[in-house]
Amino acid sequence: MVESRAQRIYLTVAFLAMIGVVAPSQVVFDLRGGDTPEIVELFRQPPTRANLKRLEASLENGCKLARAVRPWMQFARFVLFADTGDKALLGRDGWFFYRPAVQYLIEPVRSVPVRAYPPSDEKKKTPYGVTTNARDDLFAAITSFRDDLAKRGMKLLVMVAPNKASVYPERLAARAARKPESVNPTTRDVLARLKQDGIEVVDLFEVYARARQTPGSPEYYLAQDSHWSPQGMRLAAETVARRLFDLGWVVKGSTPYELKAVPVKRYGDVLKMIRVPQVERHFEPQKMNCTQVINVETGKPYADDPNSPVLVLGDSFLRIFERDEPGSGGFVAHLAYNLGFGLTSVISDGGASTLVRQQLARKPALLKGKKVVIWEFVERDIRFGTEGWQVIPLP
Repeated sequence: MVESRAQRIYLTVAFLAMIGVVAPSQVVFDLRGGDTPEIVELFRQPPTRANLKRLEASLENGCKLARAVRPWMQFARFVLFADTGDKALLGRDGWFFYRPAVQYLIEPVRSVPVRAYPPSDEKKKTPYGVTTNARDDLFAAITSFRDDLAKRGMKLLVMVAPNKASVYPERLAARAARKPESVNPTTRDVLARLKQDGIEVVDLFEVYARARQTPGSPEYYLAQDSHWSPQGMRLAAETVARRLFDLGWVVKGSTPYELKAVPVKRYGDVLKMIRVPQVERHFEPQKMNCTQVINVETGKPYADDPNSPVLVLGDSFLRIFERDEPGSGGFVAHLAYNLGFGLTSVISDGGASTLVRQQLARKPALLKGKKVVIWEFVERDIRFGTEGWQVIPLP
């Protein structure tokens, strides 16, 4: 958004007002409370960089008026300049995007600066916490996991959950809609190489692209959230179930499940990341037509089965609707609905690249009786995965 001269003047005046009012007001608050004004510390100790930094932090955290004014200033920046902070991006038509996910799509991997580390460090990490050869690490982690499972007679199916901007580039920016290929070439390379290495992959990018061509198709991602919508999640679950049947890895179970409509209304996670209540109140909570999976025999919502032949690993794409509202209405429950039997799941928000396999290594009993492991991770984790892509041997 282009700043006009009037906007710049308004913001300058507002900041000068804060400087001229906030500091004196805090002195008054301190004196009324019988405390020594914090600013006095400036004259009691040498003005070193460390002392000034401590004083700045203390003034910022302790100033009552600043804490009260700051959200309104942030709201003004949002209204005037669409400033959404360091984690969120405002797209078109009220759509919000998770900034690291967009970074993954638009920034070449080779442009990431590398910190200098001593030669003794085996893995030279970037500022984002992934290794300089992230894709090689990813392939090593996945193929090693596949091979470990194969030794135990288990199959692996990999599912990459697309970044929202990969499915709806036109909601991010008008010029993105004019690009013939919205999916990051790195992602395409990863999917192609995994298939070439004999790893079964569910390509949700193609699934959503085809589904969007149908007139009147629903939105498969949430406007205020980084995750898929109930409709997008159900489509993913149906696709995975159909793939498992086609591969002959599982047979249809006999557990009777039914779907119960549960409307949900809430603010999305990206909108909340702005951390400004005034911005949240500027929008209406998003309404979602969720469906909860009910076990007909018990009349209770879906619950995992530790003795299931299928184990599902993943991140917050599996958690949404499943472990938060409405509960038992996410990917795992709907996959069970389509398969006709309960599943075992390990879910770690933001930790699908390595943390879920670390949890599995600590609890090897989860693999007892398993025939299939489904491993979901979000697209941005190809580059930004928490703890990178470590090889985690199974015990």
